[in-house]
Amino acid sequence: MVMDLAVELINATVQLEQPLGDGTRTVGTGFLISAPGPDGKPRTVLITANHVLQKMQLSDARIGYRISSADGTWSYSPKPVKIREKDGAQLWTNHPTRDVAAMVIKAPPEFAKAAIPVSYLAKDDTFDAYQVSAGNEMMALGFPRGLSANSAGFPILRSGRVASYPLGPATSYPTFLLDFSVFPGNSGGPVFISRQQNPTGLTPVSDKAPDPGFIAGLLTQQVELNSERLEIGIVTHAKYIRETIDLLTGSLAPSTVAEVPVIEPAVQGARTAAADESGR
Repeated sequence: MVMDLAVELINATVQLEQPLGDGTRTVGTGFLISAPGPDGKPRTVLITANHVLQKMQLSDARIGYRISSADGTWSYSPKPVKIREKDGAQLWTNHPTRDVAAMVIKAPPEFAKAAIPVSYLAKDDTFDAYQVSAGNEMMALGFPRGLSANSAGFPILRSGRVASYPLGPATSYPTFLLDFSVFPGNSGGPVFISRQQNPTGLTPVSDKAPDPGFIAGLLTQQVELNSERLEIGIVTHAKYIRETIDLLTGSLAPSTVAEVPVIEPAVQGARTAAADESGR
């Protein structure tokens, strides 16, 4: 059972990168979910924003794994992961209407163990169960500008307040705004509420809410106006992470994903920019 969601998600969040051969690289953020396969066997699923993998045009990317030594120190140990066939065909599954991608990976044992149970992804009724609304604080993990918290490659933990209303239902409001500075490299990172790290946080009003907290969604974009960053992030609801995992499993057919008119919160008159990084 996940006891401290912030710490557990730090361990489950990884940097995704693809060196471009000219001294630059494409960088994004991903996190690991434990979602059993159709046969019930354990399975580690990498979650990120779809556009992060789409922009990586080569066959292999790198996942920034971290290795712990016997003395308690950590080292950064990125490993290759194949994301495309030689003909360019993608090896991940993406949601048909939202910017979400999922891919089964073979992670090192310690990372497979660190993957967060799929039950911690918010459902349609989780926000109501926690009475989440505008002004509540959420946390986000990522690698802004490709930076990590230390040489071991741990993600940077930051926080912001929910900056839009209403938050549901997700079928009508599939994204919501978070008031914090977003930088390239943040795309695909988890956004979550952890009760342990937020003592003034929310208490579930029903047994439908996971007690330590929940993953509210993943960061997919930032808001800009006249080429100026407004320090607002756009978070895609965890409902669509669940749907993408179901598509990956085969328990949900793409044709069953409703394509209904949606209302994008507070981006009228502004543009959105993908929060991934092509740089250093």
